[in-house]
Amino acid sequence: MIGSRQVSAIGLGAMPMSTAGHMPDEAQSIRTIHAALDAGIRLIDTADAYTPSHTDVGHNERLVAKALASWGGDADSVLVSTKGGHVRTPSGGWARDSRPEYLFQACDRSLKALGVESIGLYFHHRPDPEVPYEVAVGAIKDLVQAGKVQAAGISNANPEQMRVALEILGDDLVAVQNEFSPRFRTSEPEIDVADEIDIAFLSWSPLGGMGSASDLGSDHAAFGEIAAAHGVSPQQVCLAWQLARSPRIVPIPGASRPESILDSVQAVDLELTDEELGRLNSGK
Repeated sequence: MIGSRQVSAIGLGAMPMSTAGHMPDEAQSIRTIHAALDAGIRLIDTADAYTPSHTDVGHNERLVAKALASWGGDADSVLVSTKGGHVRTPSGGWARDSRPEYLFQACDRSLKALGVESIGLYFHHRPDPEVPYEVAVGAIKDLVQAGKVQAAGISNANPEQMRVALEILGDDLVAVQNEFSPRFRTSEPEIDVADEIDIAFLSWSPLGGMGSASDLGSDHAAFGEIAAAHGVSPQQVCLAWQLARSPRIVPIPGASRPESILDSVQAVDLELTDEELGRLNSGK
């Protein structure tokens, strides 16, 4: 397990710090990462494709490396996960490339960007319709065996793909990373499979996306009402709801300000009643 019912049960999704349309200055991004680490977060999730444009691949990875290098704590205690196989295009869109030769190239580039000899947790970012899934996952296995990756994960995978990955990766498979939030609940089956096969479930965009996080309480009334009753933010309620769903869930909310991530980590101490969880689970 990479998370537990402690502050480390929440990770920091670093994507919003480097994406087009939402890019605070570098100093603010580093302050946000430092605030997360000082608060006890020990998982930072990034990807080679988290970048303002296709010309600056690895931008966010380099930012995370710089923040860790300038942090006063023990950087070796922090697990950095990154991903390969989802690429930015010159038009500003996205494409997929899961060819083994590309995944090896992407991993080598991430190693250089992060400034490490081996990546703590490396995810296959997204299934590629042009490459058989078992071939792509087999490449991740090869990266582990080559010592470039210490542990493997898969992302945006369905239950069948999770089982294929487990068969190929065995004990090297430690996590799946899928979208899960009040507005996107269709990953419930993947959470159940993660419980069954004993791997972590990293929920990306757990607050529904940076653009809608501030509207969480109004768009999903129960979260706002329960938050008001506890005197906390709807975001805290949302993360506490996910933590209560399964001990294997590790929400990775994005943050561009220290205040945001410091609010998020308080969800670890928020206890929701069975009645409250029932309301939140109902989606009403």
